Amino acid sequence: MLPTLTYLQFHALFVVPVVAGLALTATYRLGNRRDVLTGTAILAGLALVYTTPWDGALIRRGVWWYGDGAVLARFWSIPLGEYLFFVLQTAMVGLWVARFRVDTERQLATPMRTRLVGLAAALVVVLSGLALLRSDSGLYLGSLLVWSGPILAIQWLFGWHFLVGEWRAVSVATLVPTAYLCGIDSIAIRLGVWTLSKQYTTGYAIPLLDLPIEEAVFFLLTTLFVVQGVVLYVWLRDRWE
Repeated sequence: MLPTLTYLQFHALFVVPVVAGLALTATYRLGNRRDVLTGTAILAGLALVYTTPWDGALIRRGVWWYGDGAVLARFWSIPLGEYLFFVLQTAMVGLWVARFRVDTERQLATPMRTRLVGLAAALVVVLSGLALLRSDSGLYLGSLLVWSGPILAIQWLFGWHFLVGEWRAVSVATLVPTAYLCGIDSIAIRLGVWTLSKQYTTGYAIPLLDLPIEEAVFFLLTTLFVVQGVVLYVWLRDRWE
């Protein structure tokens, strides 16, 4: 079945306008414009480098695939639209979280025992992923959790206590883009732009959206990475200055 949208058309309709709208109406309550944009750009580059091997491995394994005619070009088995999404999602979330105010006056100095709590929490995520990887149906979700572990470990080791202290801003900044991305992803799946394998997914879905739980967790984690990354970067920059 031919999809009614290509991957690039999907971006043009649902992603690029949001990024453009956020850019044109940007306010920088989180920190100054330079720090927010620099932090977002750094995270976009890291997203490309870190996500590409994992994403490509799952595509080659057949965890998901794309509709005939949905992909214009591929590089290392990954569609061009996928690379663009890594950058566009980061830009969208970075511009969104810039609207939230956090208290960057808190001191960077933190007892090592406190930092290790964050590391332990990230380890629990990794171990949960490894447990899921014991079956084919846990491949997507399990590999996602294992892949996310190092990023969570770095961020939580550095400043989980700061993020918890700013939980209102972090929560809203994370959940709103996550909800939007889940919604448009559900549309893309229904239109056949991409399809998830039943063999490598758990079969659980988000009610109403009928969205595989793996996709929702992916958007939650990747959005959280950007929100936490920008917030922690601005906090670090403010304390240095």
